[in-house]
Amino acid sequence: MATTANAPIGVFDSGVGGLSVLRHIRAQLPREHLLYFADAAFAPYGDKPEPAVAERSLAIAGFLVAQGAKALVVACNTATVAAIKLLRAHYPGMPIVGVEPGLKPGAAASRNGMVGVLATDGTLAGEKFQLLLEQISQSSNAQFLLQGCTGLASQIELGELDSDATAAMLARYITPLLDQGADTLVLGCTHYPLVQAAIEHLIANTTPREIVLVDTGEAVARQLARLLAAAGSDRQDDGQPALLAGYTSASATALQAAFTALLGLAVPVQAVEIGIHSADAA
Repeated sequence: MATTANAPIGVFDSGVGGLSVLRHIRAQLPREHLLYFADAAFAPYGDKPEPAVAERSLAIAGFLVAQGAKALVVACNTATVAAIKLLRAHYPGMPIVGVEPGLKPGAAASRNGMVGVLATDGTLAGEKFQLLLEQISQSSNAQFLLQGCTGLASQIELGELDSDATAAMLARYITPLLDQGADTLVLGCTHYPLVQAAIEHLIANTTPREIVLVDTGEAVARQLARLLAAAGSDRQDDGQPALLAGYTSASATALQAAFTALLGLAVPVQAVEIGIHSADAA
């Protein structure tokens, strides 16, 4: 059990968006060793066919398991929609947590029942999302205003967090939701919390109403903690520091820069090639 407990948790996303989830995991589980994989060479996932995203997700999961991962976090809404069932079937018994669009907490937070949902086109089109939308709509009576944010994840991936171009893109996607009366905005892609400051600035200059922003990264970290504790595989304090390592399918330098800029961390990063059959080989 000690070996399992000391094994790392594997976290992956199409790029740097999953760092918004990683920061919650580090806060919730400060003793855990972590591996982060950014599939930047294949980003963004949001405009890729679902089978292609599922195939990449299985391959990356295979790589992380080969590195000794005891649990997996799919820190990407699009990949969760495309691959979470496949991953759980491929690795039965392993704690695997995906990112759910925050429809339920969004409905709970809304005062007027008007909830704007910002997400990639891939997430919004996915069967898993549509089933969740139907379920929450019936149980909450909330009205969900869906907004596909084409290009926004890619813009954030470039590090354009507070540029004029990013501000214009946010205004194009968010202003119509506010005009329709939304008092709650669900950040339905893990990239979007990385521009939360820019979103808050836009809101402050657009409407006097209080707008609630829903980021589900904290809920993901709590669920991961519960699953690890239930399995008896959470790492205990042994006096050794928690380790964090990064991997990417593109530029190691770019991911290192993202760790520094977004999380204030100096993290060793290795560029690796991921074959599409990695999961089968693991």
